[in-house]
Amino acid sequence: MASDKIRVLIVDDIAETRENVRKLLQFESDVDVAGAARSGKEGIQLAQELDPDVILMDINMPDIDGITATEQIRQRSPHIQVVILSVQGDQNYMRRAMLAGARDFLTKPPMGDELISAIRRAGEMAHAERAKGIKQLGASSASGGTASHANISQPSKGKIVTVYSPKGGTGCTTIAVNLAIALHNEDTRVVLVDANLQFGDVAVFLNEQGKNTVLELAPRVDELEPEVVEEILIRHEASGIRILAAPQRPEHAEKVNADQFAKILQFLQGMYAYVVVDTSPILTDVILSTIDISDVIVLVTTQEIPSIKNARLVLDLLKTLGVSKERIVFAMNRYDKRIAITPDRVSENLKHEISVTIPLDEKIVITSVNRGVPFMMDNNKLQPVGKGIFSLAEAIRARLSVLEVENDAVLKR
Repeated sequence: MASDKIRVLIVDDIAETRENVRKLLQFESDVDVAGAARSGKEGIQLAQELDPDVILMDINMPDIDGITATEQIRQRSPHIQVVILSVQGDQNYMRRAMLAGARDFLTKPPMGDELISAIRRAGEMAHAERAKGIKQLGASSASGGTASHANISQPSKGKIVTVYSPKGGTGCTTIAVNLAIALHNEDTRVVLVDANLQFGDVAVFLNEQGKNTVLELAPRVDELEPEVVEEILIRHEASGIRILAAPQRPEHAEKVNADQFAKILQFLQGMYAYVVVDTSPILTDVILSTIDISDVIVLVTTQEIPSIKNARLVLDLLKTLGVSKERIVFAMNRYDKRIAITPDRVSENLKHEISVTIPLDEKIVITSVNRGVPFMMDNNKLQPVGKGIFSLAEAIRARLSVLEVENDAVLKR
């Protein structure tokens, strides 16, 4: 259906670039180029006239730069998603672009598959935001315009994002830690929780050993107070995220049961926009209860056959447990283009699309782990591995928006 296509507006002052991007996108059946603008000012005007889903925005233009244009477009039309393109992979540019409301940031010239993936993630988010806006408008009309005020006064519950792999050594903790930092900002505060109660390493990855753990909260789950929880959580000063660490000794894991752990996560939902949970490969009662209440499960695999085999088993198990396919974001970590086992082949074989690939970069990852400084906190976040984490964060945001719209539609019936 044409209405399901992702309508794209290209904004770039270089004619050759506009034409190259147009030619690239014409081969994608789910993408429609709605128009092209030669300047930031024209981009703002066409955004209002054409109302696209996604704008590919050059950052450096002679009249109004891409960041300023993005800010103005997003203020007028919050459902439009902007993907910034820049020849400079500068950390300051990326930060300013995200603050202006950009949904993604790619270095020019982007790889074809990288650009298409970014457009599809942004398009999914745009369609979800449009649907949400229509629903809210209808609710406002039905209640004489009071619904939107009610929505503002009632804060939404935070989302639980669980990172899981049935195979050890696939990089779950690395992903969980860096994902938490990518999701965190002033508007969406994040708490990172270690559910590997025997041998959890989350605190070590952030160089925060020897402080409070989940053991301080478990005995009092039925009488928790936000102020008390805030005191017990570890504050990671450099990133601003909070951490709920695992017990420091493996034998203490049995002091926390599944019911207590689930209640802690649900309480944290009322305090934080995202509760990111790192897990162990073994499906303990704690891990199963965490998966059960999660809004999204990030299932991690690699290109190794044992990892793919275990991923297949878990997908079957999750289906048996009643976990819908839509709640699973399938990610391939340590992706190496030199290996013949591609994400497309794995997706086809397992009948579940791998939506995000995180490239192999042992030097950056191992160095960051040994330093206790996640790579999403320094210039390495501009490297391919960092962009992979950004892509994962955006895929999660988009999936949560779609699930929210679907859930609202079900409740409305």
